[in-house]
This record gives sequence, C-alpha cells and structure tokens, in this order.
Amino acid sequence: MEAKKTPEADLTKRSGMFLNLGLLVSVGLVLFAFEYKSFDDRNLKDLGQVSDDFEELLDIPITEQPPPPPPPVEQPIIQEIPDEIEIEEKIEVNFDVDVKEETVIKEIVISDAPVEEKAETIFDVVENAPNPPGGMEGWNKYLSNNLKYPTQARRMGIEGTVYVVFVVNTDGSIQDVDVLRGIGGGCDEEALRVVKAAPKWEPGKQRGRPVRVRMRLPIRFKLG
Repeated sequence: MEAKKTPEADLTKRSGMFLNLGLLVSVGLVLFAFEYKSFDDRNLKDLGQVSDDFEELLDIPITEQPPPPPPPVEQPIIQEIPDEIEIEEKIEVNFDVDVKEETVIKEIVISDAPVEEKAETIFDVVENAPNPPGGMEGWNKYLSNNLKYPTQARRMGIEGTVYVVFVVNTDGSIQDVDVLRGIGGGCDEEALRVVKAAPKWEPGKQRGRPVRVRMRLPIRFKLG
C-alpha cells in the first residue's frame, strides 16, 4: 500500500524557492570576496615608506646692513698769534686848522614851515573866537532891540529857544545862516532875519590870521 505525503511534507513544491535562495547566497559570497580583497589591499599600504620630498623650511634671520659711516668733518685750523706781537696802526691827525677867536659861528634856527590855510576852510574851533560888536552883552542888546515876537506864536502861546548856525567870514560879515532847531509859529523865520541883518563881527583868528568860523547861538523867545 503506497503511503501518501501530506501537503506540508511535499518538498517538490518548494524546490524553486530553494534554488533561488542558493543563487542569492552564492552571489553574495562572490561579492563579499571582492570587497574583502580590496579592503585588504588598502590596509597593506605602508604609509611609513612615503618619502617627503619637501625641503625643510629654515628660519633665515634678516640681516641689517649698518648705514655707511659719515664723512670725516674737517676741523678748521686755528692759528695762534703770540701775545708779544703788537699791531701798530698809524692814525694821522691834522691839527693845522686856523681858528680865530674873532670867528663867530652863526646859530642855525630851524623854523616851522608856514601853514597855508585856504580861504574856503571853515573852522569850528579856533584860537580866537569871533566876537560881535560890544561882545556878548552887545549881542544880547542887539537882539532885544531888533527881535519882534511873531503874532502867530503869541496867539498860539509858543515860546522857547531857536538855535541858529552861521559863518563869520574873514572880514566879519555873516553868511550861511540856518536853523538847527526851531519851535515854529514864525519864530524860526524871525531869528533868521535878525541874524542876517546883524552888523559885522570881529573875525576869528588862527595863529594870528583871520579865518572863517562857524558859530552856533541860541535865540530865546519868551512871552512877557
């Protein structure tokens, strides 16, 4: 009686799987053998036998060249003169000058050059100021006798001082009369009229010469 195999015990069905597994193992062993040989070759290299062809680097010190010596300085030659040698120098003095006792040497007087003053120059300050006839007392008397209080200023109650400026010429005449500061109401015009009509003054003098002088005087207007 022939015995029957169970499906689990039947190896014929797995023969193909075993064949493939055997081929895979064989290929793996072959590859491992190649890799192992290459690995051994690398390990067999003798690194100690590699020759070093580089030259050793030597520390070469930098040599400093000293500067050339300076040229020799030539010392001046000093010649000594003995003290015994005296230097003689002849000085000729001529005393043959005839001076008589009667000879009189005139004294030289240097005078200042004359100052030329132009006639057009007008001085503000001089050595001798101009004076009206009778002095300032005569001037005040002239003003009181000839000055008329303007009607407009009297009616408006204007009073004060008018300052006038004028030039006294070298002949004493008066010109260039003007008002420096006025008060209005006709007082300015009256002051100009009185000054222009004034008699000649004594001219001012600078270094003894008559000169033109600018004068500034007040004329007061006051209600009585």
